Amino acid sequence: MSLLLKTLESFCPNITYLNLAEVEFSTEFIEFIGNLQKLQFLTLLDTYIIPGGEPKMLVMQFAKLLPVTLQYLNLRSIRWSCIRTYIDILFNNCYAPLKYLLIDHLKDEKEAKALIEFCIRRKTLNYVGVSINFDDNIKKDVEKYVKLIPWQRIVVNC
Repeated sequence: MSLLLKTLESFCPNITYLNLAEVEFSTEFIEFIGNLQKLQFLTLLDTYIIPGGEPKMLVMQFAKLLPVTLQYLNLRSIRWSCIRTYIDILFNNCYAPLKYLLIDHLKDEKEAKALIEFCIRRKTLNYVGVSINFDDNIKKDVEKYVKLIPWQRIVVNC
C-alpha cells in the first residue's frame, strides 16, 4: 500500500469526504476504501490498473467493499479506466446506499439495465448526474427509476 494510503488509514480513519485523482486501482486501494467506515462522499478521477491485474475482479471487489455509509459516488471523469469498462459489474455488485451518482454516460442497454437493477434493488438512488446525453431510448428507460440531471447540479467538491 502506498505511504499516502497507509497514512490516511492510520491517522484519518473517520474520513467522510474523499477526492482522489490518478489512483492505482489495486487490491490495496480497494481495501483502503472499504476500511473507511464513515465515508459518505467519494470522487475518483483517472484511476488506472497495473499491467497484469484483473480489472473485472477488482471492480467487483470494489463494488462489494464500498462502505455502507457511502451516499455520493462521482465517477464522472473515468471514461478510460477499468471502472468505466466494467460499470455494469459495479452496479450489479454495489450494496452501498447511494443517493447521488455522477457518471459521464451509459453507452448501451447492458449498462442501463444494470443501473436500473441497482435502483430497484437498493431503492436509495435519487439522482444520476450525467455529462453526456444518453441515447433517447436508454434515457427514457432509466428515467422511470431515477432522475437524470446535469452533473453540475449535484457535484460536491471535496
